[in-house]
Amino acid sequence: MGGEFPGTATRAVVFDLDGVIVDSFDVMRRAFRIAYAEVMGDGPAPFEEYSRHLGRYFPDIMRIMGLPLEIEEPFVRESYRLAGEVTVFDGVEPLLAELNRRGVRLAVATGKSGPRARSLLGVLGIAGYFEHVIGSDEVPRPKPAPDIVERALGLLGVRAGEAVMVGDAVTDLRSARGAGVGAVAALWGESDAEALLAERPDAVLHRPADLLALVAPAVRGAVASKEG
Repeated sequence: MGGEFPGTATRAVVFDLDGVIVDSFDVMRRAFRIAYAEVMGDGPAPFEEYSRHLGRYFPDIMRIMGLPLEIEEPFVRESYRLAGEVTVFDGVEPLLAELNRRGVRLAVATGKSGPRARSLLGVLGIAGYFEHVIGSDEVPRPKPAPDIVERALGLLGVRAGEAVMVGDAVTDLRSARGAGVGAVAALWGESDAEALLAERPDAVLHRPADLLALVAPAVRGAVASKEG
Protein backbone atom coordinates (compact mmCIF):
# COMPACT_ATOMS: atom_id res chain seq x y z
CA MET A 1 0.00 0.00 0.00
CA GLY A 2 1.40 3.37 -0.97
CA GLY A 3 0.86 6.66 0.85
CA GLU A 4 0.12 7.12 4.52
CA PHE A 5 -3.07 8.09 6.28
CA PRO A 6 -3.40 8.52 10.02
CA GLY A 7 -6.19 6.03 10.62
CA THR A 8 -7.88 8.15 13.27
CA ALA A 9 -8.32 10.99 10.74
CA THR A 10 -10.35 9.00 8.18
CA ARG A 11 -13.98 9.23 9.21
CA ALA A 12 -15.58 8.73 5.81
CA VAL A 13 -15.06 6.71 2.64
CA VAL A 14 -16.53 7.62 -0.74
CA PHE A 15 -16.60 4.65 -3.12
CA ASP A 16 -16.89 4.46 -6.85
CA LEU A 17 -19.39 1.73 -7.77
CA ASP A 18 -18.48 -0.23 -10.92
CA GLY A 19 -15.16 -2.01 -10.63
CA VAL A 20 -14.88 -1.26 -6.90
CA ILE A 21 -18.08 -2.40 -5.17
CA VAL A 22 -19.60 -4.42 -8.00
CA ASP A 23 -18.24 -6.50 -10.87
CA SER A 24 -20.45 -5.22 -13.66
CA PHE A 25 -18.01 -5.37 -16.57
CA ASP A 26 -19.64 -8.29 -18.39
CA VAL A 27 -23.12 -6.83 -17.96
CA MET A 28 -21.93 -3.46 -19.28
CA ARG A 29 -20.35 -5.17 -22.28
CA ARG A 30 -23.57 -7.00 -23.12
CA ALA A 31 -25.75 -3.94 -22.59
CA PHE A 32 -23.48 -1.80 -24.73
CA ARG A 33 -23.41 -4.31 -27.58
CA ILE A 34 -27.20 -4.62 -27.61
CA ALA A 35 -27.68 -0.84 -27.46
CA TYR A 36 -25.09 -0.20 -30.15
CA ALA A 37 -26.67 -2.72 -32.52
CA GLU A 38 -30.12 -1.30 -31.87
CA VAL A 39 -29.10 2.26 -32.75
CA MET A 40 -26.18 1.81 -35.15
CA GLY A 41 -27.09 -1.45 -36.87
CA ASP A 42 -24.61 -4.11 -37.95
CA GLY A 43 -20.92 -3.96 -37.11
CA PRO A 44 -18.80 -4.59 -34.05
CA ALA A 45 -19.58 -2.46 -31.03
CA PRO A 46 -16.46 -0.50 -29.96
CA PHE A 47 -16.59 -1.74 -26.39
CA GLU A 48 -12.82 -1.68 -25.94
CA GLU A 49 -12.81 2.05 -26.61
CA TYR A 50 -15.86 2.50 -24.41
CA SER A 51 -14.14 0.66 -21.55
CA ARG A 52 -11.24 3.12 -21.61
CA HIS A 53 -13.64 5.82 -20.48
CA LEU A 54 -15.32 3.90 -17.66
CA GLY A 55 -15.87 6.07 -14.62
CA ARG A 56 -17.31 8.90 -16.69
CA TYR A 57 -21.00 9.68 -17.11
CA PHE A 58 -22.45 7.67 -20.03
CA PRO A 59 -23.54 10.71 -22.11
CA ASP A 60 -20.02 12.13 -21.74
CA ILE A 61 -18.55 8.87 -23.05
CA MET A 62 -20.86 8.99 -26.05
CA ARG A 63 -19.75 12.56 -26.80
CA ILE A 64 -16.08 11.64 -26.47
CA MET A 65 -16.55 8.67 -28.81
CA GLY A 66 -18.62 10.64 -31.29
CA LEU A 67 -21.60 8.32 -30.89
CA PRO A 68 -25.26 9.39 -30.77
CA LEU A 69 -26.78 9.98 -27.35
CA GLU A 70 -29.71 7.79 -28.46
CA ILE A 71 -27.59 4.79 -27.42
CA GLU A 72 -28.17 5.70 -23.78
CA GLU A 73 -31.84 4.67 -23.67
CA PRO A 74 -31.38 1.03 -24.76
CA PHE A 75 -28.14 0.81 -22.75
CA VAL A 76 -29.95 1.87 -19.58
CA ARG A 77 -32.88 -0.44 -20.37
CA GLU A 78 -30.57 -3.43 -20.77
CA SER A 79 -28.57 -2.48 -17.69
CA TYR A 80 -31.74 -2.60 -15.60
CA ARG A 81 -32.78 -5.89 -17.21
CA LEU A 82 -29.41 -7.52 -16.50
CA ALA A 83 -28.87 -5.99 -13.04
CA GLY A 84 -29.45 -9.30 -11.28
CA GLU A 85 -26.40 -10.75 -13.04
CA VAL A 86 -24.05 -8.14 -11.56
CA THR A 87 -22.05 -9.50 -8.63
CA VAL A 88 -20.47 -7.91 -5.57
CA PHE A 89 -16.70 -8.38 -5.47
CA ASP A 90 -15.43 -10.95 -2.97
CA GLY A 91 -14.52 -9.29 0.29
CA VAL A 92 -16.52 -6.12 -0.31
CA GLU A 93 -19.56 -6.90 1.83
CA PRO A 94 -17.45 -7.93 4.87
CA LEU A 95 -15.47 -4.71 4.38
CA LEU A 96 -18.63 -2.59 4.32
CA ALA A 97 -19.98 -4.35 7.41
CA GLU A 98 -16.74 -3.73 9.29
CA LEU A 99 -16.63 -0.08 8.24
CA ASN A 100 -20.20 0.33 9.50
CA ARG A 101 -19.19 -1.36 12.76
CA ARG A 102 -16.33 1.11 13.15
CA GLY A 103 -18.67 4.04 12.61
CA VAL A 104 -17.07 5.11 9.32
CA ARG A 105 -19.45 7.17 7.15
CA LEU A 106 -19.96 5.67 3.68
CA ALA A 107 -21.18 7.05 0.37
CA VAL A 108 -21.11 6.04 -3.28
CA ALA A 109 -20.15 8.53 -6.00
CA THR A 110 -20.63 6.92 -9.39
CA GLY A 111 -20.57 7.60 -13.10
CA LYS A 112 -24.01 5.96 -13.27
CA SER A 113 -27.18 7.97 -12.82
CA GLY A 114 -28.34 8.13 -9.23
CA PRO A 115 -31.58 6.17 -9.74
CA ARG A 116 -29.78 3.38 -11.61
CA ALA A 117 -27.05 3.13 -8.97
CA ARG A 118 -29.52 3.04 -6.10
CA SER A 119 -31.63 0.45 -7.91
CA LEU A 120 -28.63 -1.78 -8.53
CA LEU A 121 -27.46 -1.62 -4.92
CA GLY A 122 -31.00 -2.46 -3.83
CA VAL A 123 -31.16 -5.46 -6.18
CA LEU A 124 -27.86 -6.70 -4.75
CA GLY A 125 -29.02 -6.18 -1.16
CA ILE A 126 -26.20 -3.87 -0.09
CA ALA A 127 -27.82 -0.42 -0.31
CA GLY A 128 -28.17 -0.18 3.46
CA TYR A 129 -24.42 0.03 4.05
CA PHE A 130 -24.31 3.50 2.49
CA GLU A 131 -25.74 6.72 3.84
CA HIS A 132 -25.82 8.35 0.41
CA VAL A 133 -25.58 7.17 -3.20
CA ILE A 134 -24.89 9.98 -5.66
CA GLY A 135 -25.03 9.71 -9.43
CA SER A 136 -23.37 11.82 -12.09
CA ASP A 137 -26.74 13.23 -13.13
CA GLU A 138 -27.12 14.75 -9.65
CA VAL A 139 -24.14 17.13 -9.73
CA PRO A 140 -23.28 20.03 -12.06
CA ARG A 141 -20.13 18.38 -13.43
CA PRO A 142 -19.37 14.63 -13.39
CA LYS A 143 -15.97 13.08 -12.73
CA PRO A 144 -13.13 13.96 -13.22
CA ALA A 145 -14.50 17.24 -11.78
CA PRO A 146 -14.59 17.22 -7.96
CA ASP A 147 -18.31 18.03 -7.70
CA ILE A 148 -19.57 14.53 -6.91
CA VAL A 149 -17.01 13.96 -4.14
CA GLU A 150 -17.68 17.41 -2.72
CA ARG A 151 -21.38 16.61 -2.74
CA ALA A 152 -20.71 13.40 -0.82
CA LEU A 153 -18.65 15.28 1.77
CA GLY A 154 -21.43 17.80 2.24
CA LEU A 155 -24.08 15.13 2.69
CA LEU A 156 -21.91 13.16 5.10
CA GLY A 157 -20.95 16.27 7.04
CA VAL A 158 -17.20 15.61 7.01
CA ARG A 159 -14.19 17.70 5.99
CA ALA A 160 -12.03 16.74 3.03
CA GLY A 161 -9.13 15.88 5.32
CA GLU A 162 -11.28 13.28 7.05
CA ALA A 163 -12.22 11.32 3.92
CA VAL A 164 -10.81 9.14 1.16
CA MET A 165 -12.19 8.25 -2.27
CA VAL A 166 -11.73 4.68 -3.50
CA GLY A 167 -11.84 4.25 -7.27
CA ASP A 168 -10.62 2.08 -10.11
CA ALA A 169 -10.32 4.77 -12.79
CA VAL A 170 -8.11 7.78 -13.39
CA THR A 171 -11.24 9.93 -13.33
CA ASP A 172 -11.92 8.79 -9.74
CA LEU A 173 -8.46 9.73 -8.56
CA ARG A 174 -8.60 13.13 -10.25
CA SER A 175 -12.02 13.82 -8.78
CA ALA A 176 -10.68 12.90 -5.34
CA ARG A 177 -7.66 15.15 -5.71
CA GLY A 178 -9.80 18.04 -6.88
CA ALA A 179 -11.98 17.68 -3.79
CA GLY A 180 -8.95 17.47 -1.49
CA VAL A 181 -9.61 13.95 -0.22
CA GLY A 182 -7.22 11.00 -0.18
CA ALA A 183 -7.07 9.35 -3.61
CA VAL A 184 -7.10 5.56 -3.21
CA ALA A 185 -6.68 3.16 -6.14
CA ALA A 186 -8.55 -0.18 -6.10
CA LEU A 187 -6.85 -2.89 -8.16
CA TRP A 188 -9.09 -5.93 -7.65
CA GLY A 189 -11.29 -5.37 -10.69
CA GLU A 190 -10.49 -4.96 -14.37
CA SER A 191 -8.83 -1.57 -13.90
CA ASP A 192 -5.80 -0.37 -15.84
CA ALA A 193 -3.27 -0.68 -13.02
CA GLU A 194 -0.51 1.06 -14.97
CA ALA A 195 -2.66 4.12 -15.63
CA LEU A 196 -3.82 4.27 -12.01
CA LEU A 197 -0.30 4.00 -10.62
CA ALA A 198 0.86 6.72 -13.02
CA GLU A 199 -1.55 9.05 -11.18
CA ARG A 200 0.49 8.49 -7.99
CA PRO A 201 -2.46 7.65 -5.74
CA ASP A 202 -2.14 8.24 -2.02
CA ALA A 203 -2.78 4.54 -1.39
CA VAL A 204 -3.08 1.38 -3.47
CA LEU A 205 -5.39 -1.45 -2.45
CA HIS A 206 -4.98 -4.95 -3.85
CA ARG A 207 -7.99 -6.40 -2.02
CA PRO A 208 -10.94 -4.75 -0.26
CA ALA A 209 -9.74 -5.56 3.27
CA ASP A 210 -6.61 -3.46 2.67
CA LEU A 211 -8.78 -0.38 3.18
CA LEU A 212 -9.17 -1.16 6.89
CA ALA A 213 -5.59 -0.03 7.50
CA LEU A 214 -6.61 3.49 6.47
CA VAL A 215 -9.50 3.96 8.88
CA ALA A 216 -9.92 4.21 12.60
CA PRO A 217 -10.69 1.16 14.75
CA ALA A 218 -14.25 0.63 15.96
CA VAL A 219 -15.60 3.17 18.40
CA ARG A 220 -18.04 2.30 21.15
CA GLY A 221 -21.62 2.95 20.24
CA ALA A 222 -21.07 2.96 16.48
CA VAL A 223 -24.17 1.98 14.55
CA ALA A 224 -24.67 0.75 11.01
CA SER A 225 -25.47 3.52 8.57
CA LYS A 226 -28.61 3.70 6.49
CA GLU A 227 -28.98 4.77 2.91
CA GLY A 228 -29.99 8.40 2.52
